[in-house]
Amino acid sequence: MRLGVLDVGSNTVHLLVVDAHRGGHPDPMCSEKTQLRLAEHLEDGRLTSAGADRLVRAVKRAKVAATIAGCQELLAFATSALRDAENSAAVLSRVRAATGVDLQVLSGEDEARYTFLAVRRWHGWSAGRLLVLDIGGGSLELAVGRDEDPEVALSVPLGAGRLTRQRLPGDPPARRDVEALAEELDAALAPIARRLGGAGSYDLAVGTSKTFRSLARLAEGPRGGRSLTDGGLRQLFGFISRMASPDLAVLDGVSPGRAHQLVAGALVAGAAMRALGVSELQICPWALREGVILHRLDTLGVPTPSRRPWPLTDRQPLRVAPDAAGEAVRRRSAG
Repeated sequence: MRLGVLDVGSNTVHLLVVDAHRGGHPDPMCSEKTQLRLAEHLEDGRLTSAGADRLVRAVKRAKVAATIAGCQELLAFATSALRDAENSAAVLSRVRAATGVDLQVLSGEDEARYTFLAVRRWHGWSAGRLLVLDIGGGSLELAVGRDEDPEVALSVPLGAGRLTRQRLPGDPPARRDVEALAEELDAALAPIARRLGGAGSYDLAVGTSKTFRSLARLAEGPRGGRSLTDGGLRQLFGFISRMASPDLAVLDGVSPGRAHQLVAGALVAGAAMRALGVSELQICPWALREGVILHRLDTLGVPTPSRRPWPLTDRQPLRVAPDAAGEAVRRRSAG
């Protein structure tokens, strides 16, 4: 089946279209991103009218793209930016009325669980017990376990974008701000590390997300990016912490839209590795979107009785029917 996944994150609205079937490897067909920076449109805990307008337009474009791509289903979800918004229910209702897309807001714990599932499938059972870290724009997800459903799954509001906005106003950030944030991260992650440690040791530590991929690429060079060591991260941080975001944006592996939050992301990565005693992270290319896809495929036919009922299990995903805009674009493309 052709499946679309629409991920409304703190930074981007990302549509991923795959061909997949139960038990098979999802084959990516196309990918489309809109740089929305939704979290920057939060004021006094509420998403602004301008932010909601931009979100509606982005979801409309994504639905048209999914229709043109021939998606049979569209799984649409939102993460920390809408999770944090006090008026998220009203915004979701507006999106549904304007686009027909029913966005589901994932909890932080479920983000961690979907991501863990994707990492487990990528690395396989031979990897043993996994420790998985995922740095997003608004939150940091952590999970540990031996099976596909982790024993402990946690989410904390320590995303790279959030910390950049709240704690690192300079570009490049002032040294005193960097040092203060590093100390606060160490304090915040100490109890998190104890909770994860209570679940037992791990055999393989894995980092996933654009932040970890960018840091590993920069630390290892153009042909690297498969792992991130604590030593490599420390050396890299001494370099990037003195650079302004326009200069960071030209580095290989750094997205211009995320360059401004790379220093905060490196601080979170370093603090998490210290707290958890991780000297090296393997970098996994699969993350939340792939986890959502895999879980949806698992629910086709007879569901596995032992699988924990996650949010998308109990609801029929949106079936994308061609609308007027989609048909118009399809005709132009065909012509």
